Amino acid sequence: MAVTPISELNERARDVFRLVVESYLLTGQPVGSRTISRLPTLSLSPASIRNVMQDLEELGLLAAPHTSAGRMPTETGLRLFVDGMMQAAEPSVEERRAIEAGLAEGGPIEEALSAATAALSGLSACAGIVMVPKREPMLRQFGFVPLNDRQALAVLVGQDGSVENRVLDLPDGVTPSMLHEAANFMSARFGGLTLREANEALRRELEAERGALDGAARDLVARGIAIWSHDADDRPVLIVRGQSHLLDDGTAADLERVRLLLEQLESKQEILGLLQGALAGNATKIFIGSENKLFSLSGSSVIAAPYRGGDGRVVGVVGVIGPTRLNYARVIPMVDFTAQTLSRLMR
Repeated sequence: MAVTPISELNERARDVFRLVVESYLLTGQPVGSRTISRLPTLSLSPASIRNVMQDLEELGLLAAPHTSAGRMPTETGLRLFVDGMMQAAEPSVEERRAIEAGLAEGGPIEEALSAATAALSGLSACAGIVMVPKREPMLRQFGFVPLNDRQALAVLVGQDGSVENRVLDLPDGVTPSMLHEAANFMSARFGGLTLREANEALRRELEAERGALDGAARDLVARGIAIWSHDADDRPVLIVRGQSHLLDDGTAADLERVRLLLEQLESKQEILGLLQGALAGNATKIFIGSENKLFSLSGSSVIAAPYRGGDGRVVGVVGVIGPTRLNYARVIPMVDFTAQTLSRLMR
Protein backbone atom coordinates (compact mmCIF):
# COMPACT_ATOMS: atom_id res chain seq x y z
CA MET A 1 0.00 0.00 0.00
CA ALA A 2 1.27 3.46 -0.92
CA VAL A 3 1.93 5.70 2.06
CA THR A 4 -0.52 8.61 2.28
CA PRO A 5 1.42 11.89 2.03
CA ILE A 6 1.34 13.84 5.27
CA SER A 7 0.15 16.85 3.28
CA GLU A 8 -3.13 15.06 2.54
CA LEU A 9 -4.07 14.95 6.23
CA ASN A 10 -5.72 17.99 7.72
CA GLU A 11 -4.47 19.43 10.99
CA ARG A 12 -7.05 17.58 13.09
CA ALA A 13 -6.20 14.23 11.47
CA ARG A 14 -2.47 14.83 11.92
CA ASP A 15 -2.92 15.66 15.61
CA VAL A 16 -5.07 12.61 16.33
CA PHE A 17 -2.80 10.32 14.32
CA ARG A 18 0.35 11.58 16.06
CA LEU A 19 -1.20 11.12 19.53
CA VAL A 20 -2.39 7.59 18.71
CA VAL A 21 1.07 6.58 17.46
CA GLU A 22 2.94 8.15 20.36
CA SER A 23 0.62 6.53 22.89
CA TYR A 24 0.92 3.15 21.20
CA LEU A 25 4.72 3.34 21.07
CA LEU A 26 4.73 4.20 24.76
CA THR A 27 2.34 1.50 25.99
CA GLY A 28 2.21 -1.12 23.23
CA GLN A 29 -1.57 -1.18 23.56
CA PRO A 30 -4.34 -0.08 21.16
CA VAL A 31 -5.48 3.46 21.88
CA GLY A 32 -9.13 4.42 22.35
CA SER A 33 -10.83 7.72 21.58
CA ARG A 34 -11.55 8.37 25.24
CA THR A 35 -7.83 8.07 26.06
CA ILE A 36 -7.00 10.61 23.37
CA SER A 37 -9.77 12.99 24.48
CA ARG A 38 -8.28 13.16 27.97
CA LEU A 39 -4.97 14.47 26.70
CA PRO A 40 -4.56 18.19 27.37
CA THR A 41 -3.12 18.90 23.91
CA LEU A 42 -6.34 18.09 22.03
CA SER A 43 -9.75 19.78 22.48
CA LEU A 44 -12.01 17.28 20.76
CA SER A 45 -14.84 15.11 22.01
CA PRO A 46 -14.51 11.31 22.00
CA ALA A 47 -17.10 11.16 19.21
CA SER A 48 -15.12 13.57 17.02
CA ILE A 49 -11.93 11.62 17.69
CA ARG A 50 -13.68 8.35 16.77
CA ASN A 51 -14.70 9.84 13.44
CA VAL A 52 -11.14 10.98 12.71
CA MET A 53 -9.76 7.58 13.73
CA GLN A 54 -12.24 5.90 11.40
CA ASP A 55 -11.02 8.09 8.54
CA LEU A 56 -7.41 7.22 9.38
CA GLU A 57 -8.31 3.53 9.42
CA GLU A 58 -9.87 3.84 5.96
CA LEU A 59 -6.61 5.39 4.75
CA GLY A 60 -4.72 2.34 6.04
CA LEU A 61 -2.84 4.29 8.72
CA LEU A 62 -4.60 2.82 11.76
CA ALA A 63 -6.11 -0.60 12.47
CA ALA A 64 -8.37 -2.06 15.15
CA PRO A 65 -7.11 -5.47 16.35
CA HIS A 66 -10.57 -6.22 17.82
CA THR A 67 -14.02 -4.79 17.20
CA SER A 68 -14.29 -3.21 20.64
CA ALA A 69 -10.63 -2.25 20.96
CA GLY A 70 -8.96 1.03 20.22
CA ARG A 71 -6.68 1.66 17.26
CA MET A 72 -3.02 1.06 16.68
CA PRO A 73 -0.80 2.22 13.82
CA THR A 74 -0.30 -0.08 10.87
CA GLU A 75 3.16 -0.56 9.39
CA THR A 76 2.14 1.99 6.77
CA GLY A 77 1.15 4.38 9.53
CA LEU A 78 4.44 3.87 11.34
CA ARG A 79 6.31 4.61 8.14
CA LEU A 80 4.37 7.86 7.70
CA PHE A 81 5.06 8.82 11.31
CA VAL A 82 8.78 8.08 11.13
CA ASP A 83 9.31 9.81 7.80
CA GLY A 84 7.07 12.83 8.24
CA MET A 85 6.07 13.55 11.84
CA MET A 86 8.61 12.21 14.31
CA GLN A 87 10.71 14.65 16.31
CA ALA A 88 14.04 13.00 17.04
CA ALA A 89 15.68 13.36 20.45
CA GLU A 90 19.47 13.56 20.53
CA PRO A 91 21.24 11.02 22.81
CA SER A 92 21.86 12.31 26.31
CA VAL A 93 25.35 12.87 27.69
CA GLU A 94 25.04 9.64 29.71
CA GLU A 95 23.98 7.65 26.63
CA ARG A 96 26.87 9.05 24.59
CA ARG A 97 29.34 8.15 27.33
CA ALA A 98 27.96 4.61 27.57
CA ILE A 99 28.41 4.08 23.82
CA GLU A 100 31.91 5.59 23.80
CA ALA A 101 33.12 3.78 26.96
CA GLY A 102 33.93 0.46 25.30
CA LEU A 103 35.87 2.15 22.51
CA ALA A 104 38.39 3.74 24.86
CA GLU A 105 39.85 0.43 26.07
CA GLY A 106 41.92 -0.37 22.96
CA GLY A 107 42.56 -3.91 21.78
CA PRO A 108 41.32 -5.64 18.62
CA ILE A 109 38.75 -3.72 16.63
CA GLU A 110 36.23 -6.54 17.03
CA GLU A 111 36.24 -6.06 20.81
CA ALA A 112 35.50 -2.36 20.42
CA LEU A 113 32.71 -3.07 17.94
CA SER A 114 31.24 -5.66 20.28
CA ALA A 115 31.39 -3.28 23.25
CA ALA A 116 29.71 -0.44 21.35
CA THR A 117 27.01 -2.82 20.08
CA ALA A 118 26.34 -4.18 23.58
CA ALA A 119 25.98 -0.62 24.90
CA LEU A 120 23.61 0.30 22.07
CA SER A 121 21.58 -2.83 22.77
CA GLY A 122 21.26 -2.02 26.46
CA LEU A 123 20.25 1.59 25.87
CA SER A 124 17.67 0.76 23.19
CA ALA A 125 16.32 -2.45 24.78
CA CYS A 126 16.80 -4.14 21.40
CA ALA A 127 19.24 -6.64 19.96
CA GLY A 128 22.34 -4.80 18.75
CA ILE A 129 24.01 -5.80 15.49
CA VAL A 130 27.21 -4.74 13.80
CA MET A 131 28.74 -5.85 10.53
CA VAL A 132 32.49 -6.17 11.04
CA PRO A 133 34.64 -4.81 8.20
CA LYS A 134 36.71 -7.32 6.30
CA ARG A 135 40.09 -5.85 7.07
CA GLU A 136 43.40 -6.50 5.37
CA PRO A 137 45.76 -4.70 7.77
CA MET A 138 49.20 -3.79 6.54
CA LEU A 139 51.94 -5.46 8.55
CA ARG A 140 54.93 -3.63 9.99
CA GLN A 141 56.73 -5.80 12.54
CA PHE A 142 56.66 -9.26 14.10
CA GLY A 143 58.04 -10.49 17.39
CA PHE A 144 58.19 -13.62 19.52
CA VAL A 145 58.37 -13.43 23.32
CA PRO A 146 59.17 -16.77 25.01
CA LEU A 147 56.73 -17.72 27.77
CA ASN A 148 58.13 -21.16 28.59
CA ASP A 149 59.77 -24.09 26.80
CA ARG A 150 56.58 -24.91 24.93
CA GLN A 151 54.96 -21.55 24.19
CA ALA A 152 55.76 -18.04 23.00
CA LEU A 153 53.76 -14.87 22.56
CA ALA A 154 53.51 -13.97 18.87
CA VAL A 155 53.29 -10.18 18.51
CA LEU A 156 52.04 -8.44 15.37
CA VAL A 157 52.34 -4.68 14.87
CA GLY A 158 50.33 -3.12 12.06
CA GLN A 159 51.22 -0.11 9.95
CA ASP A 160 48.42 1.75 11.75
CA GLY A 161 50.12 1.17 15.10
CA SER A 162 47.74 -1.55 16.25
CA VAL A 163 49.29 -4.34 18.31
CA GLU A 164 47.83 -7.83 18.70
CA ASN A 165 49.17 -10.84 20.60
CA ARG A 166 48.53 -14.57 20.26
CA VAL A 167 49.94 -17.53 22.19
CA LEU A 168 51.89 -19.84 19.86
CA ASP A 169 52.77 -23.46 20.60
CA LEU A 170 56.47 -24.14 19.90
CA PRO A 171 58.08 -27.23 18.42
CA ASP A 172 60.77 -29.05 20.41
CA GLY A 173 64.23 -27.50 20.64
CA VAL A 174 63.35 -23.87 19.91
CA THR A 175 65.78 -21.43 21.47
CA PRO A 176 65.44 -17.66 22.10
CA SER A 177 67.91 -17.01 19.30
CA MET A 178 65.69 -18.93 16.87
CA LEU A 179 62.71 -16.84 17.92
CA HIS A 180 64.75 -13.68 17.36
CA GLU A 181 65.94 -14.88 13.94
CA ALA A 182 62.43 -15.81 12.81
CA ALA A 183 61.00 -12.46 13.99
CA ASN A 184 63.69 -10.49 12.16
CA PHE A 185 63.12 -12.49 8.99
CA MET A 186 59.34 -11.92 9.11
CA SER A 187 59.66 -8.18 9.79
CA ALA A 188 62.19 -7.71 6.98
CA ARG A 189 60.37 -9.79 4.36
CA PHE A 190 56.71 -9.19 5.20
CA GLY A 191 56.63 -5.60 6.45
CA GLY A 192 54.31 -3.52 4.26
CA LEU A 193 52.28 -6.55 3.14
CA THR A 194 48.85 -7.82 4.12
CA LEU A 195 48.49 -11.27 5.67
CA ARG A 196 47.28 -12.65 2.36
CA GLU A 197 50.33 -11.22 0.61
CA ALA A 198 52.62 -12.43 3.41
CA ASN A 199 51.30 -15.97 3.02
CA GLU A 200 52.05 -15.92 -0.69
CA ALA A 201 55.46 -14.34 -0.12
CA LEU A 202 56.30 -17.01 2.47
CA ARG A 203 55.43 -19.76 0.03
CA ARG A 204 57.74 -18.25 -2.58
CA GLU A 205 60.53 -17.68 -0.03
CA LEU A 206 60.47 -21.26 1.17
CA GLU A 207 60.51 -22.56 -2.38
CA ALA A 208 63.26 -20.27 -3.71
CA GLU A 209 65.52 -19.59 -0.71
CA ARG A 210 65.47 -22.56 1.57
CA GLY A 211 69.00 -21.74 2.72
CA ALA A 212 67.98 -18.39 4.22
CA LEU A 213 66.61 -20.07 7.36
CA ASP A 214 67.26 -23.38 9.02
CA GLY A 215 64.48 -25.89 9.45
CA ALA A 216 63.39 -24.84 12.96
CA ALA A 217 63.29 -21.12 12.07
CA ARG A 218 61.36 -21.87 8.88
CA ASP A 219 58.82 -23.77 10.96
CA LEU A 220 58.48 -20.82 13.32
CA VAL A 221 57.90 -18.41 10.45
CA ALA A 222 55.25 -20.69 8.96
CA ARG A 223 53.53 -21.09 12.33
CA GLY A 224 53.65 -17.35 12.96
CA ILE A 225 51.99 -16.48 9.66
CA ALA A 226 49.49 -19.33 10.01
CA ILE A 227 48.23 -18.26 13.44
CA TRP A 228 47.46 -14.75 12.20
CA SER A 229 45.88 -15.95 8.96
CA HIS A 230 43.70 -18.48 10.76
CA ASP A 231 42.70 -15.83 13.27
CA ALA A 232 41.64 -13.43 10.51
CA ASP A 233 39.58 -16.12 8.77
CA ASP A 234 37.75 -16.97 12.01
CA ARG A 235 36.86 -13.40 12.90
CA PRO A 236 33.10 -12.90 12.80
CA VAL A 237 31.61 -10.75 10.08
CA LEU A 238 28.48 -10.15 12.17
CA ILE A 239 28.22 -9.55 15.90
CA VAL A 240 24.82 -9.77 17.62
CA ARG A 241 24.47 -8.64 21.23
CA GLY A 242 21.62 -8.27 23.70
CA GLN A 243 19.03 -10.76 22.46
CA SER A 244 17.86 -11.04 26.09
CA HIS A 245 16.58 -7.45 25.95
CA LEU A 246 13.82 -8.69 23.67
CA LEU A 247 12.41 -10.78 26.52
CA ASP A 248 11.16 -7.97 28.73
CA ASP A 249 8.07 -7.91 30.93
CA GLY A 250 5.92 -6.70 28.04
CA THR A 251 6.48 -9.76 25.87
CA ALA A 252 4.44 -12.26 27.91
CA ALA A 253 1.45 -11.92 25.59
CA ASP A 254 3.64 -11.83 22.49
CA LEU A 255 5.90 -14.83 23.02
CA GLU A 256 5.35 -16.32 19.58
CA ARG A 257 6.55 -13.14 17.87
CA VAL A 258 9.61 -13.01 20.12
CA ARG A 259 10.33 -16.70 19.51
CA LEU A 260 10.28 -16.07 15.77
CA LEU A 261 12.52 -13.05 16.14
CA LEU A 262 15.08 -14.95 18.21
CA GLU A 263 15.11 -17.71 15.59
CA GLN A 264 15.62 -15.15 12.83
CA LEU A 265 18.55 -13.63 14.71
CA GLU A 266 20.30 -16.98 14.37
CA SER A 267 20.19 -16.63 10.57
CA LYS A 268 23.30 -14.49 10.43
CA GLN A 269 23.88 -14.94 6.72
CA GLU A 270 20.38 -13.66 6.00
CA ILE A 271 20.88 -10.72 8.35
CA LEU A 272 24.09 -9.91 6.52
CA GLY A 273 22.14 -9.90 3.28
CA LEU A 274 19.72 -7.38 4.79
CA LEU A 275 22.53 -5.16 6.07
CA GLN A 276 24.26 -5.20 2.69
CA GLY A 277 21.52 -2.85 1.56
CA ALA A 278 22.53 -0.34 4.22
CA LEU A 279 26.16 -0.49 3.08
CA ALA A 280 25.28 1.31 -0.12
CA GLY A 281 23.68 4.28 1.58
CA ASN A 282 25.00 7.37 3.26
CA ALA A 283 22.26 7.59 5.87
CA THR A 284 20.40 5.50 8.42
CA LYS A 285 17.94 3.00 6.98
CA ILE A 286 14.76 1.94 8.74
CA PHE A 287 12.91 -1.26 7.84
CA ILE A 288 9.50 -1.59 9.50
CA GLY A 289 7.87 -5.01 9.73
CA SER A 290 7.12 -6.60 6.36
CA GLU A 291 9.24 -3.99 4.54
CA ASN A 292 11.97 -6.61 4.89
CA LYS A 293 11.18 -10.26 4.22
CA LEU A 294 13.49 -11.65 6.89
CA PHE A 295 11.64 -10.12 9.85
CA SER A 296 8.16 -9.89 8.33
CA LEU A 297 6.81 -12.90 10.28
CA SER A 298 7.94 -11.57 13.65
CA GLY A 299 6.76 -8.05 12.87
CA SER A 300 10.12 -6.54 13.76
CA SER A 301 11.91 -3.35 12.81
CA VAL A 302 15.53 -2.82 11.84
CA ILE A 303 17.39 0.48 12.20
CA ALA A 304 20.85 0.40 10.59
CA ALA A 305 23.47 3.06 9.89
CA PRO A 306 26.74 2.74 7.92
CA TYR A 307 30.10 3.61 9.45
CA ARG A 308 33.28 4.52 7.61
CA GLY A 309 36.96 3.66 7.56
CA GLY A 310 39.95 5.96 7.52
CA ASP A 311 39.60 6.65 3.80
CA GLY A 312 35.99 7.78 4.18
CA ARG A 313 34.51 4.70 2.52
CA VAL A 314 31.68 2.74 4.16
CA VAL A 315 33.16 -0.38 5.77
CA GLY A 316 30.38 -1.70 8.00
CA VAL A 317 26.89 -1.26 9.42
CA VAL A 318 25.68 -0.93 13.02
CA GLY A 319 22.11 -1.04 14.21
CA VAL A 320 19.35 -2.62 16.26
CA ILE A 321 16.57 -5.14 15.74
CA GLY A 322 13.45 -4.99 17.86
CA PRO A 323 9.66 -4.90 17.81
CA THR A 324 7.89 -2.42 15.55
CA ARG A 325 6.81 -0.72 18.77
CA LEU A 326 10.13 1.09 19.12
CA ASN A 327 10.81 4.52 20.49
CA TYR A 328 12.01 5.57 17.02
CA ALA A 329 12.57 9.19 18.04
CA ARG A 330 15.12 8.07 20.62
CA VAL A 331 16.63 4.97 19.00
CA ILE A 332 17.32 6.36 15.51
CA PRO A 333 19.60 9.18 16.75
CA MET A 334 21.28 6.68 19.08
CA VAL A 335 22.12 4.39 16.16
CA ASP A 336 23.34 7.44 14.19
CA PHE A 337 25.63 8.45 17.04
CA THR A 338 27.03 4.92 17.39
CA ALA A 339 27.85 4.86 13.65
CA GLN A 340 29.57 8.25 13.93
CA THR A 341 31.55 7.04 16.96
CA LEU A 342 32.68 3.90 15.14
CA SER A 343 33.71 6.01 12.14
CA ARG A 344 35.97 8.08 14.41
CA LEU A 345 37.43 4.86 15.84
CA MET A 346 38.25 3.53 12.38
CA ARG A 347 40.25 6.61 11.34
